[in-house]
Amino acid sequence: MTAQGNEDDSFGRVDADGTVYVRVGTEERVVGQYPEGTPEEALAFFTRRYEAIAFEVQLLEQRVRSGAMSPDEATSSIKRVSAQLVEPNAVGDITSLVGRLNALKPVIGIQRGHRREERSKKIEESRDRKNAIVAEAEKIAAGTDWRNGANRLRDLLAEWKDLPRLEKSADDELWHRFSGARTTYTRARKAHFAVMTEQRDGARVIKERLVKDAEALATSTDWAGTSTKYRNLMSDWKAAGPAPKDVDDALWKRFRGAQDVFFGARDADNAKTDEEFAANAVVKEALLVEAEALLPVTDLAAAKKAFREIGERWEAAGKVPREQIKTLEARIRKVEQEIRGLEEAQWNKSDPEKSARADGMVGQLEDAIAKIEADVEKARAAGNDKKVKDLEENLESRRAFLEMAKKTASEFS
Repeated sequence: MTAQGNEDDSFGRVDADGTVYVRVGTEERVVGQYPEGTPEEALAFFTRRYEAIAFEVQLLEQRVRSGAMSPDEATSSIKRVSAQLVEPNAVGDITSLVGRLNALKPVIGIQRGHRREERSKKIEESRDRKNAIVAEAEKIAAGTDWRNGANRLRDLLAEWKDLPRLEKSADDELWHRFSGARTTYTRARKAHFAVMTEQRDGARVIKERLVKDAEALATSTDWAGTSTKYRNLMSDWKAAGPAPKDVDDALWKRFRGAQDVFFGARDADNAKTDEEFAANAVVKEALLVEAEALLPVTDLAAAKKAFREIGERWEAAGKVPREQIKTLEARIRKVEQEIRGLEEAQWNKSDPEKSARADGMVGQLEDAIAKIEADVEKARAAGNDKKVKDLEENLESRRAFLEMAKKTASEFS
């Protein structure tokens, strides 16, 4: 472009009166006037305007192709820049800028398709997740996890709100099920805790009565009877169930305190008694030495007589400390069982009824064996080998029984 007003430039020219033109294809359009300056200054002024629009087109290309703009935002921006090129107020390659802007439209179409596919994918993922949320919520509503269920439903609700909406009918149906499950669970939970509150109030009344009973027994000296009563009170306490926690803790402290007073006094009394019984234990330990010296028994009559005398002195010795009762009693019972066992063994050997039964069994077996032996000879004479074999097996079994019977009978002789 030259400075002469009437000479053509590639994209624009300036008339003598300062009117500036731009060429768009084969057309020439007035872009404005610049009468106060030179033609060069006029073209430079409107060229700078073109450069500003070209820079805006370049920036728009970069943002559209990088996906930094949404398709709708990009379309709106293209329309706005394109509007500046319909009646351009600048000098430059307007056709090129229009072509560059038009070249962005297919890109936006592709991006719009990708976004539509991505949106469709997210909708389907949202549908699957919402169905899973509904199923989990309905499972929670059918259960009785009052501690964790409420927290889980709150988490599911927060997740639901972050998910994309589905088509209205499907979204509304799933929301109705989800909301219904939450309502069902909340009502059941409130009802459960209402019952629990009622039960705790009932337990409080029962435990207050048990505490009074326990405190009334604290100074009793009926050690055995009161111990039983305290065990019964404890069973009633456990059966009553929990009261409200702060109340339950306070009542238990009083209940346990009353027991401690009683059992502490009982233990002190038992310790005193055990101390008095310690001398008796010394006597019984000496008697055990005598009793255990009777074993092994060589003279049953003498052992029985000696043990009876020891037993009389044992009873006369009196009670011993509780922790020694089992040990001492076990040792004296062992001696007693040894003597009694030996006595029973001798009686069994001399029992006439058992001796008669043993002798009778020997006779019966001998008769049976004689009969089977005769049958064997008959079968052998008849040539019945199978019968001979069966009879001989039976005969062998009877002979074994006979030996056992003879041995038993000999023990009574």
